[in-house]
Amino acid sequence: MKSGGGRFSRGFKAALLETMVKTPAAEPTKRTASAGSRGRFDTSFETLPAYQQFRTQRAVADALHLNFPFYRVHDAMAGARSVIGGQPVVNFASYDYLGLNGHPEITATVLEAAQHWGTSVSASRITAGERDFHRQLERALADLYEADDALVFVSGHATAISTIAALLGPKDLILHDSLIHNCVVVGAQLSGATRRPFPHNDLAALDAMLEATRDKFERVMIITEGLFSMDGDVPDFARLVEIKERWDCWVMVDEAHAVGVLGATGKGIAEHAGIDPKRVDIWLGTLSKTLVSCGGYVAGSRPLIDYLKLAAPGMVYSVGMPAPAAMAALTAIEIMRREPARVARLQANGQLFLRLARDAGLDVGTSAGYAVTPVIIGDSLRTVLLAERLLKRGINAFPIVPPGVPEKSARLRFFISSEHTTAEIEAAVAATTEEVAGVEREGLSLGTLAKLMMKRGS
Repeated sequence: MKSGGGRFSRGFKAALLETMVKTPAAEPTKRTASAGSRGRFDTSFETLPAYQQFRTQRAVADALHLNFPFYRVHDAMAGARSVIGGQPVVNFASYDYLGLNGHPEITATVLEAAQHWGTSVSASRITAGERDFHRQLERALADLYEADDALVFVSGHATAISTIAALLGPKDLILHDSLIHNCVVVGAQLSGATRRPFPHNDLAALDAMLEATRDKFERVMIITEGLFSMDGDVPDFARLVEIKERWDCWVMVDEAHAVGVLGATGKGIAEHAGIDPKRVDIWLGTLSKTLVSCGGYVAGSRPLIDYLKLAAPGMVYSVGMPAPAAMAALTAIEIMRREPARVARLQANGQLFLRLARDAGLDVGTSAGYAVTPVIIGDSLRTVLLAERLLKRGINAFPIVPPGVPEKSARLRFFISSEHTTAEIEAAVAATTEEVAGVEREGLSLGTLAKLMMKRGS
């Protein structure tokens, strides 16, 4: 397969400028009046600032003849491989870390569950009642963390929001890693608690913040991730737990990307760090990644779970998990527990990708090489160009640009699976290295594009 390098020559840049000059600027949206407003307020959705930004991005993509990189349609079951637009690809944009999506045992269990229980429980569990499969799954999740109990929700994002909002209030404090997932930020905002981020994985800063503020709040919750999904690194977990115990805080750990990835048997950051999981107050996770289903969970003490069953909005006011989703996750846990070789293979593949990428001079940031490794480009436009060129070479890696990551840290994220082959990993790193060199040689960036846009407007 040939590299796409060299595409943006001086001639192309001149043609790009000419195209952009000929492309009419987006027309300003006309003022529309709602009933009784006398035309004073524009209520059209097109006036939303984020929508205006979206239109500009689409105009840039059209001028560069770039396909929109988001919401790509897959034509087949996506795992370590997929089919996009009729083209087979090696897929590095899937969270199917242990290759369990479509596993025959899981599929058979799901079919049986649907035939016996149907596809819905029709209402919230507090209203429509419990099902045995709910408790089986929750017991299996609790066992992963040696916890008293667990509780499953139909949405991973809503799990965090509901749990945080139910536990904390205006007299409390939330200290979270600055790179924490959006679900935690939203939950913290809804709770009414004071929210303060600490620098990424900087536990000295966290300790100093607690020393300065702990006595000003009733309850304090520290929130981190077992494996950070944007950078692929892990916290110093032993020190984090020591800090939370010394300052009498709760600690919540988001294990969404850690289950099935960290630890000798995939139990997550506690197993990886050799820490008793009972020392953690709240384990949070999702069922959609290693466990190839949908939804989220909380695991912890019995009082915690009993309280959330009655107080968490995402549990009380949302439908219960259907049998097919619950049984898919339960069966995935069982396979993971009895086949630790999958975890070992995943970890070996992750370390291989990290080593090859570093040896090739790619910027992988602070990745620890456990299933998630970014290739940091910096410029958003170059990152999107890189993703498209790799896709044309049969490699699907997803571009992450601000606000998903901080400014000037756009990157491709490579999610590694136990089912990727050594040859696929080697080819992906080689192709990425070639294409990174190509986009850097061409020098096209958001900065140069902004200058072109200024010329266009003059």
